[in-house]
Amino acid sequence: MAKKDAPPRWDRKMQQRLARGEAAALGEFYDRFASLVHGLAHTVLGDERAADHLTRDVFAHVWEHPDTYDPKQGPLRSWVAALTHRLAVQRLRATETAALVQAGAQGSTEELERKVRHASVAARADYIVQSMPVPLRAALELAYFQRRDYRQTAVDLGVTEDEARRRLRLGLQLLSTAHDAGAAPGAPPGYGGAV
Repeated sequence: MAKKDAPPRWDRKMQQRLARGEAAALGEFYDRFASLVHGLAHTVLGDERAADHLTRDVFAHVWEHPDTYDPKQGPLRSWVAALTHRLAVQRLRATETAALVQAGAQGSTEELERKVRHASVAARADYIVQSMPVPLRAALELAYFQRRDYRQTAVDLGVTEDEARRRLRLGLQLLSTAHDAGAAPGAPPGYGGAV
């Protein structure tokens, strides 16, 4: 049996292929993670064009530095999410600081940090929802977007009311961790860090 902390086999093989410079590996990596990277970048930056540029930068970084991923630290998905988050926050701080300077410093660094924290929480919540098991996500989507209570959710999902309540409770508990400002979205220990 594999070690509990061992990342999926795909992650290890992908890192090895990227380290060997296999262009096809970058294509597969892009296919698997492009929507995650772009979504997180857009959530933090709030701009489609900036998210496009950051997505390109993230994949360029992965291509140029595949050795920065340490399989012992966790899954490749968490690593690329943390990398995206870190680069997006750096970009947000740089653009907002430049805007403050250009505006004659009428804004404040407190406003900038509040904006960065808000963007980080939103990105983390987005990552959590995308990463949670489908049954939990489906229950939350029914409750939130379709305004179903736990009884209606149970009927829609074909589960017991107790199971629907359990799924909603677990999903909300996971989402509540989005306010943990001490870590990047989905990052395991070692990939996090304050924003």
